[in-house]
Amino acid sequence: MRTGQKLKPTGRVTLIEAAEAAERFEHRGRGAISNQTGRFERQIHNLFDDGWGTIEDDAAPLETILMDDTAKTIITFNNSPDISFDRTVNPYRGCEHGCIYCFARPTHAWAGLSAGLDFESRLFRKANAPELLIKELSRPSYVPKPIALGMNTDAYQPVEREQRLTRRLLEILSAHNHPVTLLTKSALIQRDIDILAPMAEKGIARVGVSITTLDRKLARKMEPRAATPERRLETVRALSQAGIPVLVMTAPIIPGLNDHEIEALLDASAAHGAAGAGYVVLRLPYEIKDLFHEWLAQHVPDRAARVINLTREMRGGKDYDAEWFQRGRGRGPMANLISQRFQKAALRNGLSSQRPALRTDLFRPRESIGGQFLLEL
Repeated sequence: MRTGQKLKPTGRVTLIEAAEAAERFEHRGRGAISNQTGRFERQIHNLFDDGWGTIEDDAAPLETILMDDTAKTIITFNNSPDISFDRTVNPYRGCEHGCIYCFARPTHAWAGLSAGLDFESRLFRKANAPELLIKELSRPSYVPKPIALGMNTDAYQPVEREQRLTRRLLEILSAHNHPVTLLTKSALIQRDIDILAPMAEKGIARVGVSITTLDRKLARKMEPRAATPERRLETVRALSQAGIPVLVMTAPIIPGLNDHEIEALLDASAAHGAAGAGYVVLRLPYEIKDLFHEWLAQHVPDRAARVINLTREMRGGKDYDAEWFQRGRGRGPMANLISQRFQKAALRNGLSSQRPALRTDLFRPRESIGGQFLLEL
């Protein structure tokens, strides 16, 4: 498909202009409407009518393809000042949940693939992730801090049911008494309560559950292969009852689309046992802006222009502002109103914005058979 943004990149748009972002096709059970050419590719592909009328045919079913990613390291470090963790482990690249707003979509361009349909149908697994993790935790220079597991793409996306990479990583972290945090939209995390509950009892595990909307129909369109809102709330309750600290992320908050649900989301989260809550406003870096505009024109055409305009008002007239601390909160009247509403609703429900600190003093490196610490693998 073509690349580049259809709408003018700054300023307000009209309903007619927003409608021009529409695409012809829709793949059932997928979030993206199109498959834009990756931004690093030299050639751009466009569909055109060759006279046979096939361009108007229904889109063929899109199958998920799982490929191997030959990773050399598994722990990725960052020094971003507005992120609460400095290291992550991601067993998968790409995500079958298909959330149209996912900030990780542009990373698929590094593999020569599209941030659109490719991101949610052409996935990579790091089959050697467990072995790499053991090796990296065993280095004599390693200093333990909480590992955020699956922060780029969901560690509990559908392929995890068969692959079980996330579970194997948790088993390793548990054996080392290494602190871990997770953020997911999947009820599959309940499978691993048997590992997470003992870790939480030691003070080395906490979980975040992302709930974007309570509207089942909207969730189906926006996050087509993630758990339903009801299942996510059930997951919050199950984790909480198991003694695992649960933070609910109402993310992203999209003005004009789901911002009216802030209070209801926090009320429901607290009622199901959440201990804390946080939020992020919609982020549209790189290719995501055009993919999201297409999605709006396809699924909520009557609100598309309003959502785009309100989003740009929070970004200084642009689709995205990458400035530290601004990128997750925005600025201006709408951003301030969202912040005030969220804080009041969270306070009323007793939901803390502070993440419980995790212990690092229990960490133990891998030991050899003779009881000596293993310095290198």
